[in-house]
Amino acid sequence: MKDNISKSIRSNFQVSYQYDVFFTKHLFSFDNLILKEFFHSQTEYQFNKKVLVVIDQGFLNHQPNLIESIHQYFASKIEAVQLVEEFIVLPGGEVSKNQIEDWEMVVSAINKYGIDRHSYIMVIGGGAILDMVGYAASVSHRGIRLIRIPTTVLSQNDSGVGVKNSINYYGKKNFLGTFAPPVAVFNDSSFLVSLEDRDWRSGMAEAIKVSLIKDKDFFNWIELNVSKLTKRELDAMEYLVFECARLHMDHIKNGDPFEFGSSRPLDFGHWFAHKLEYVSNFSIRHGEAVAIGMALDSIYSFLSGNLKETELNRILNLLKGLGFTLNHPILQLNGKTQLAIALREFQEHLGGKLTLLMLDGIGIPKEIYTIDHSLLETAFEQLVRHN
Repeated sequence: MKDNISKSIRSNFQVSYQYDVFFTKHLFSFDNLILKEFFHSQTEYQFNKKVLVVIDQGFLNHQPNLIESIHQYFASKIEAVQLVEEFIVLPGGEVSKNQIEDWEMVVSAINKYGIDRHSYIMVIGGGAILDMVGYAASVSHRGIRLIRIPTTVLSQNDSGVGVKNSINYYGKKNFLGTFAPPVAVFNDSSFLVSLEDRDWRSGMAEAIKVSLIKDKDFFNWIELNVSKLTKRELDAMEYLVFECARLHMDHIKNGDPFEFGSSRPLDFGHWFAHKLEYVSNFSIRHGEAVAIGMALDSIYSFLSGNLKETELNRILNLLKGLGFTLNHPILQLNGKTQLAIALREFQEHLGGKLTLLMLDGIGIPKEIYTIDHSLLETAFEQLVRHN
């Protein structure tokens, strides 16, 4: 054989994956059989399957009987799996993604209790702890089955129904992470009742986002139901969560779920939001930062000649009508200096090619690949003057 002859073997295969997002109330009530039916639909009974439960401490504070309810439910309803007696309770919020010790505690429990690839980790809490536990599950034994039970608006309508898992590292949001779908998601709307007003409101930012880039009719519905949503009428929130989750999952199914390209439509308003969270030391909720980010990008879209002034006003009025603060004090301190840094970090996160989503109208997205920094600074200045 001649030395200069090269050979290669090309691998080309597809993996089919399916998971369901269930919408229910009172998941661990004895007369709710949805969780029982899920486990009994898992047919590999020859394996000794276990369930390790991780709970968000903040949520548990509002649900003091939750651990006892889960134990009783599994004891009476589910024979196919063994519930690990000890539950792992960790702080929720972004701190769970910032502290590597929390991630190590989950991995240590996986090792201690022999949670293998035929077993499950069931995580109950907000989006941050779902992200962190999902990352631990996806890298342990190259992937343990993950059941997500989101407890906030934001996690039920967006982060909890997707395929991403991550922790923050090197001072960068979601620097370490995986694309690993859950085996199931259970959205219990009764869990939303105990949310603080900030968290109730914060999750609605993602619904506005997905309506702006995908569904004008949904945007119109949110406008018409501002009063019901701000008065915390559960029926209205259930509809918002369902529609937002449906649009999100439709994108995963028909788009680029593992983000091989640089196009990130679901990150509309996020490039600056991620930086805002960090510079505020996470005193700004994710949804609050996304609301500011969407306002900035909407103003930029208007100044670029793509978005009508009437549409811009509708967007800003809706955000304010739901209670979002667009001119947060931190913008006055060092927000403008963070614009270039945030763009650079977002471009790095995309893989080197800058792709931002702006608006060509409500429900009409427009990708751009360069940005006018002078115009962006003007948009920022208009944002901080906004009342």
